[in-house]
Amino acid sequence: MSERRDDKAWLPWAIWLGGLMPAAMLALRGFTGDLGANPVAEALNACGELAIKVLLLCLACTPLRIVFGWTWQMRARKHLGLLAFTYASLHFGIYVGLDKVGALSSILADIVERPFIIVGLTAFLLLVPLAVTSTKSAIKKLGGKRWNRLHQLVYVVAVLAMVHFVMRAKKDTTEAYAHGAVLALLLGVRVVDRVRRRSRARTVTA
Repeated sequence: MSERRDDKAWLPWAIWLGGLMPAAMLALRGFTGDLGANPVAEALNACGELAIKVLLLCLACTPLRIVFGWTWQMRARKHLGLLAFTYASLHFGIYVGLDKVGALSSILADIVERPFIIVGLTAFLLLVPLAVTSTKSAIKKLGGKRWNRLHQLVYVVAVLAMVHFVMRAKKDTTEAYAHGAVLALLLGVRVVDRVRRRSRARTVTA
């Protein structure tokens, strides 16, 4: 019997090709001098916002399965998470390498004067182990339960990223709060689903 054809093999390629397009456009705009009066700030903010948007897409995969019963998007979840980490790394790299030009004293002074940087840095540092352990070998090594517990940190990362986004916004916080509302909705779906499953388990046990 022939092996079952994988009709979603194109999905990871589509995610990465489409997901990296904004980064390519930013690079092109930077090369042509089309990033405005403060190109570093423009690139920094764009990568940070892209990281949050892709992270929300990643977190939406399970709620979509819960609400609509869809399963195809679950194959996209890992790749969306890694893409979010890619943009978060670019955001961090631009801040350290281009905005602060690697000056540790300037970075430390920034951290003291602007608390939202501490929040963002914490979110990024928590995201690192999630990216490192995203492989099948890491899941096997850690074991399913420990791996799942570790990757629950993604919700902490998402909340910290939203706080960072809101605190960073100077005047117009509309977009930041809109992203926060989407995160609250996604988390709400997960909480309601967990409560329902626990209620059903108690009923069966009774």
